This record gives sequence, structure tokens and C-alpha cells, in this order.
Amino acid sequence: MEEHLLVCVEEPVATHGSVPKASSSRAAGLLTDETKEDQECEGSKNHQYSCISLTHLPRNSLHLIFERLDSKHDQESFGLTCHSFLDIQNLSRKCLKLGCQSCHHSHFSNLHDSLNIETLLNRFKQLESLSLGTCLKVSDSRLTALLIYCSNLRSLYLDQCFHFTNVGLTSVASCCPLLSIISLSRCTIRDSGLEILIKSCKYLKEVNISGCLRITDRGIRSLNENCSQLRALNISGCDEIVGESFEGFSSTLACFEAEQCKFDSTAVGRILSGGGLEYLNLSFLDHKLFNWGPGLKLIGLGFAANLKILIMQMDDFVDDNAIMVISKGCPLLQEWNLSRCNKVGIAGWESIGWYCKNLERLHVYECKNLCDIGLLALGCGCKRLSMICIRRKYGQVTTTGIKQFQSQRVGVKINYKEISNCVPSWAFTRYGQIN
Repeated sequence: MEEHLLVCVEEPVATHGSVPKASSSRAAGLLTDETKEDQECEGSKNHQYSCISLTHLPRNSLHLIFERLDSKHDQESFGLTCHSFLDIQNLSRKCLKLGCQSCHHSHFSNLHDSLNIETLLNRFKQLESLSLGTCLKVSDSRLTALLIYCSNLRSLYLDQCFHFTNVGLTSVASCCPLLSIISLSRCTIRDSGLEILIKSCKYLKEVNISGCLRITDRGIRSLNENCSQLRALNISGCDEIVGESFEGFSSTLACFEAEQCKFDSTAVGRILSGGGLEYLNLSFLDHKLFNWGPGLKLIGLGFAANLKILIMQMDDFVDDNAIMVISKGCPLLQEWNLSRCNKVGIAGWESIGWYCKNLERLHVYECKNLCDIGLLALGCGCKRLSMICIRRKYGQVTTTGIKQFQSQRVGVKINYKEISNCVPSWAFTRYGQIN
């Protein structure tokens, strides 16, 4: 089939001793209709066409052709044309996702039984992003076999792959030295495996170990010491991390997520030690162990001046004093989630209105002490506010108060349904994004 893929190339025919009839006319600056016709005839005589097989074009030329195809459909059609074109398409593929979204155990399939994965990865030799979904039972031996083909990987997603251990993580470290993004949510890894990974992958910028119940401060300390370019870290649900390892975080750390953790009372100060945070999530921390009030005030004492998004759903231990300090000390705040912060009263709401000049989105869902006066205080300030999330007919806010707020701030959208995911798109790289 390939031998019939031809392209016509126009080539000039060399003439010896022939002088174009129109040369004297051109020299004189004259060009008659007869002269034009002569030129056209001579042009057709002095050129010939030859056919060249497209498969004889150099690979870089074929790559350029493929890259100029705008739609995915055109790219797929390109690959179906012939084997050579399919090779170009395969080599141009940067992302591959295997698995499914469901995390129900009945949907889990064995990677060895379901896919000839080595053949697949051998086709896609330039992969930069690989996701092995929750339904793939990836063992240590299988993971090792796969990663032989993935030396160029920049991002690897192994979320909820429960069947590999530190041995598999060691393979990641040795086979993928260029990794900048690793996601290991709910994996059964330990500190020792994380340490091996960190020491081999010096370019790590994003690490997600949420739900890794066996990771302790030892693993975080190694991350802190070896990853000087770390930009984003998610340790939500890591019960064994107390926070003593947070001291001296790199100034490059811009995004930190720690929901449902059991930090000690000094952890917040250590989290802020790098000074570069722009996104911070400290929701649902275990407040039965420690008094968090004093630590939260540190957010507003100059340690988080660059903060743009703050999520702190903390029930009964976020009070007016903490809100007032944070409002004054974080002038760049664009989004603040205070849902279920039941101790915030009028003084806190007034402080947000006065000082949060750049606030665009505010979540006050199920805040028991939010009343009409507090809502109107928010409306009087926060001049850039575009959305407020509030539960209808809850707490002390009345229908009259809502109507007054709507009259006061016509352009502000009131969302009566809770927005559960406030993570900005720039915080953590999703699968398929190539930086």
C-alpha cells in the first residue's frame, strides 16, 4: 500500500543556449499580452513533474505534517493511512491512560490478564504522562516490566493501585529519573520507598500521597530535604504525619493540601515556613487533640502574604480573632472557604468586608452564626466579590436579608448548593496536561 502514496514535485528543466523571447521586452520594461502568453508556454515547457513516495520523506518532515493536523480525527486518519504513518502517530503520542474511574473492588481487573501492556508501551516510546487507573491490579513485577519502556516519563499516576509496594516504587525511581509529577493516592507505600523515589527523582515538583496511611514525618522530611523544586504537595488523610517535618519547606512550595490530618498545634507555622504558598487547604483537621486557634493566626502574620485561595472548614475552633488577623494579613486572597465555621460572628464578617479587597469567591455554607447583619457587611465590602455560597434557610440568615444583599450587590451570584471541590486548576496537574 505504501508504494502508492505519491506526491508530485515540480522541477525546472535546464535549457542550453535558449534565450527567452520576452527577455528584450522585460529589459525594456515592456510586457505585452503576446509576451505573457510566450512566458506561460515557456514556463510549462521548462518544468517537469516527478513522483516521490511519501514514505521516502524524512521522519522529521512527516512529524511536521502530523503536528499541523488540527483535529484528533485527522490525526487518527493519518495513522490509519499506512504503517509508516502509524509509527509517526505512535511516536507523537505524549499521554496514555489505562484503567477506569470506578474504585469499587468488583471492577478491578488484573493487568496481566487484560492487556498486552508491554507491546502497547513499546509503540508509544515518547510518552510523557502515564496513568494506570484504579481497576488495574499492578503488582511490583508488572510495574517493573512496564516502566522499562517509560524512561521519558514526566508524570506518573498510580492512584489507588493497591497491589504494588516499596519494591515497585524502587523501580519507578530507577526507570523514570525525569519524573516531575507523581501521584500515589491511597497506595500501600512506606517511608523507605518514598525516600528511594525522592533521592533518585531530583526534579519532582508535584507529589500526591493523600491517603497513604503508612507515610510518617520521616518520609516528609526526606521530601523536604531532597526536592528543592517542590511546588505542590497533597498529604490529605495521612494520619501518621504530625507536622514536625514541615520546618524549612522550599520557597517554591505554592500549593499544600492537608485535609483530615492529625497535626500538632505548631504545624501551621511550619507549613508556612517557606513563604511562597498561594493555595492552602487545612480542612477537617482533628481539633480534639490540640487547640488550633493560635496557630491559625500565623496565616495572617506575614507568613502567607501571597495566599490566593484558602480552604479552612474547621467547625468550632475558627473564631473572629483568627478571621480578623487573616483578613488583614492576606491581601491577595481571591477565594476563601469558611463553610461550617460556626464561631465566626459579626466582627469576623465585617473584617472580611473591610480588608479582603481582592476576594472574588466566598463559601459560608452552613455557618450557624452568619446573620443578616454579617451578610450585609460582606456586601458593603468585598468589591470584587462575584460569588457567595450559602445554604438556603439555614442559621440566622433570613429571606429578607438575602433580598437586601441581592439589591445591594446585583452582580454577585448566590449559590445555594455546596461546592465541594475548590482546588484551582493550576494547583495540581491533571492527567493529560503537558507542561
